[in-house]
Parts: sequence; C-alpha cells; structure tokens
Amino acid sequence: MIQIIPAIDLIDGHCVRLSQGDYGQKKVYDGSPVDIAMSYADCGVKRIHLVDLDGAKASEPRNLATLEKVASKVDIEIEWGGGISGTQALKDVLDAGATQAIIGSVAALKPELFKEWLMTHGGGKVILGADVRGRAVAVKGWLEDTTVTIDDLVEDFRPLGLKEVICTDISRDGMLQGPNFGLYEDLQGKFGDVSFTVSGGISTMDDIRILNDKALRKVIVGKAIYEKRITLKEIEQWSLNA
Repeated sequence: MIQIIPAIDLIDGHCVRLSQGDYGQKKVYDGSPVDIAMSYADCGVKRIHLVDLDGAKASEPRNLATLEKVASKVDIEIEWGGGISGTQALKDVLDAGATQAIIGSVAALKPELFKEWLMTHGGGKVILGADVRGRAVAVKGWLEDTTVTIDDLVEDFRPLGLKEVICTDISRDGMLQGPNFGLYEDLQGKFGDVSFTVSGGISTMDDIRILNDKALRKVIVGKAIYEKRITLKEIEQWSLNA
C-alpha cells in the first residue's frame, strides 16, 4: 500500500501552507510543529515531511531549532527540505535530526555537487526534490524556472544510486483539487527502480486510493489534513494496513 507522509511547512517556526508556492498566499495554522509531528507519529506513520520555507527562500536552513525539537520528540523518519545549498548545510540538517535530506535547487543547478552528496551519503539519505511546472523544474523556493526536466535529472542521477524522488506539481500544490495522476503514473512506470513520492493537490482519501491503485509508493499530504478533509483517524487506519 502507498505510504502516507504528512507534511509540516515552516515559516518563522510556525506551521503554514502556501497555495501554488506563493509566499503571498500564506495561511498560518494553530498548533506547534512539535505537537503536530507527535500527533502524526501517534497515528502510526513511518515518516513526516518537514519543509523550511524560510530556508528555501534564503538558500540556507533557517528552522533547524524546530527540526531538533521535533527529532527529540518523535521516533520516526523525518525528511527535511529547504535551504540545503552547500555541504555544511547538508551536514547541519542531518546532524539536527533529519533522517533524509531533500535536495532540489542544487540538483538542478549544481548536478556535480548533488552527485558528490549522493555518492557520499547514499540514496537512503539523499532524496531528489523536483518541483515542477509541467515537467520543467523550478528552483529557489519555486521562484525561478529552469529548462531542466525531472526526466533529465532522474536519468542523470540513477546510475549513482538515486532511490527516491519527491515530485511536487506546483500548479496543484495547496489547491485541494487532486494530484496530477497522469504525471506520477508516467514517471513511476518510466523509472521503475526509483520510488516517486506524489506531492501537490491531495484533497481526500479517494485521491490516495486512486494513487494506490496506480501502484504509486508514497504520497505527501498537507493542507487536506489541516483543512480536515482527511482526518487523523483515516491516516491511522491506512497506516495500520500499510
């Protein structure tokens, strides 16, 4: 069964959600990141998705103190993205408690450095984060577009041990209109030895069931939980069967 990975997006240490990556369309939610992470862990999920939106914008981690607090309270995997632009930042994120580091802009703009990290830490620690418009990758917190496609990146990094890719469809993110099913089904079918995580647009458990039927392996859920379209009880029941 597809693995549900709840998301926590951070700005100034608070839980927020953006719409289509627009920092001007920010909604702040009640509850501390630590308390929310603990509630997810109590539901039986195996991994949570933490994104440092301040870090993504600044090109350096800005919410490591929050990561440390979360890691000290939950005994589950924490994948962390946002602001990892250099080797020291990668080390800082892993030292602060992340079990996986999501690398986006560096992979697209400095592929040789990403390859170095992949070979040093392995595909179990380093995840390719590809935020796409269509299939073209956007970087620097979705603020800049490139001509590089997600297919280009996966082809380039697979021989060096790439195991996981988180693909966010920016047009769907935070919109609660359903994911781009065709995109993910195509990518997973094309690159069967790589695990693709669906990100963007999840609105109900029905979306997750469809993705599961299409043999997708992981899905990130954020706003649908905060807006109570997907309940913690539903996540718990799914995780028990996964």
